[in-house]
Amino acid sequence: MQLELILQDLYQPSVITEDTWVDWFQDWLQTPGVGLPPGEAYELSLRLTNDAEIQALNAQFRQLDRPTDVLSFAALEVDFPQVADNFTDAAIYLGDIIISVDTAARQAPEHGYSLRKELAWLASHGLLHLLGWDHPDEASLLLMLDRQASLLIHSGVIDPISV
Repeated sequence: MQLELILQDLYQPSVITEDTWVDWFQDWLQTPGVGLPPGEAYELSLRLTNDAEIQALNAQFRQLDRPTDVLSFAALEVDFPQVADNFTDAAIYLGDIIISVDTAARQAPEHGYSLRKELAWLASHGLLHLLGWDHPDEASLLLMLDRQASLLIHSGVIDPISV
């Protein structure tokens, strides 16, 4: 499987290298049961930004005029379209994940996480949204949080004993 990650990190020096992000996303996408559409190559974008920018996006797209930790904009529908044979070499664009590093930095100590772990947690949450996961009720939220934990365990971000 090939992955092209378009990374825009407004924070330098970065907490997480681009190579680490690519490794994590590749690992997460190859985790059984994640819901990845069939294909050989995938593309997604990750933007690490601040509270002001994510608040503007949250207001524009969700009518919530406040910062949030992560936003996801999926490019695919829940029922993945069948790719025509002549397009099988093209990467499947999954969508965009935007994370507020400001909010992540505030949340990390509340969760007992490092900023690195909090960013990975939010990125995995955003990725699941790109793949059609949602949490309109408590039961689906618990399933999604469990899947996030297994993604982070699978990639070695968190220790299975700490979950």
